[in-house]
Amino acid sequence: MRIIVQKFGGTSVAKPETREMAAQKIINSYKSGFKPVVVVSAMGRRGEPYATDTLIDLIQGVYRDTHPREMDIIMSIGEIISSTIMANTLRSKGYDAIAVTGWQAGIITDQNYGNANILEVRPDFIRHALKQGKIPIVAGFQGVTENGEITTLGRGGSDTTAAVLGEALRAEFIEIYTDVDGIMTADPRIVSNASMIRYITYSELFQIADQGAKVIHPKAVEIAMNAGIPVFIKNTMSDSPGTMISSRIEKQQHAKGRKGDQLITSIAYVTGRTQISIDTKHGLNEQNTILRRLADNQISIDIINIFPEKMVFTIDGHATEKALEALKDYADGCQVIKNCSKISAVGEQMRGVPGVMARIIQALTARNIDVLQTSDSHTTISCLVKGEDTINAVLALHEEFRLYEQ
Repeated sequence: MRIIVQKFGGTSVAKPETREMAAQKIINSYKSGFKPVVVVSAMGRRGEPYATDTLIDLIQGVYRDTHPREMDIIMSIGEIISSTIMANTLRSKGYDAIAVTGWQAGIITDQNYGNANILEVRPDFIRHALKQGKIPIVAGFQGVTENGEITTLGRGGSDTTAAVLGEALRAEFIEIYTDVDGIMTADPRIVSNASMIRYITYSELFQIADQGAKVIHPKAVEIAMNAGIPVFIKNTMSDSPGTMISSRIEKQQHAKGRKGDQLITSIAYVTGRTQISIDTKHGLNEQNTILRRLADNQISIDIINIFPEKMVFTIDGHATEKALEALKDYADGCQVIKNCSKISAVGEQMRGVPGVMARIIQALTARNIDVLQTSDSHTTISCLVKGEDTINAVLALHEEFRLYEQ
């Protein structure tokens, strides 16, 4: 069987007109000789009747301290409603679709309610449905423990459902349908001439998602990458070819002849960071103590630079007061800059190429943007800037690497 997995987000299934468009995408795949396995999110966003956040507000309005077990039960309902409605949408068009819950789909998880980890996928039910000519419409975002307890997979969990089913079913590819045409070279709300990226590697997309882009969950990218399954990001409401996510070799094969500077693929950003600098005259022992205290308080460090008598690192701004309390013994030698942003240039083609950091710093300083801190890897260079410089920094780097010519 030529199996593909198609995942439709909340905006794709929220209204009758968008469900019709989603159904047509499924039917087109079916007519092309594929066996589609469909994953759906809950319908709409907070305020709409069956959105996940609406269901959370409903139960918390009755009893704020709801046990995580019961919270997972109510959160799983939205996707079940979506799967039932989409199955009937397809049936009304003459296609034998069947609604499938996460547990019927064989998504086996641990008991970490609200953010469960998938332990195993047993897709026998889905395989049987496919052999019978049915189109399974799977409720995303949910699973079940070995003891039969309903669990949810955390934010972006429907993407994860699609990825693990693609892996378990050995799908030819996975399609993630949303309300945008694909992955963009920058946030189009900031960069008016941002262009769609036709081809991107798993590693690049993972970095972009990790650095703030929200089109697909990083965990889903990692699963697809490990399984070697291409992923397409597409728009339910258009016929755009979308963005293909694949290996570096496949990207190079498909992307031959593209215009523009190939060093950088996209500019991503994360706001609300806090930079903390601490004088550490006692060297590594003192620095180790600081790192242990942050870890003991569940505070995650992002960019970090360590020198013989100083360390500089960034954290999520929401953790600032908690971090300062944990490090109050070092208050005299501590400097804090709140409301910072991390601007990241992502691209596998920069690997081993000299001068990329120089171009980035030059582009930022040309616009009088102070660079507070930097970090780099083979595929990503990040600069910490003040929050008020966020938009200007993204625009500067997008222009410097001519990403509008993708």
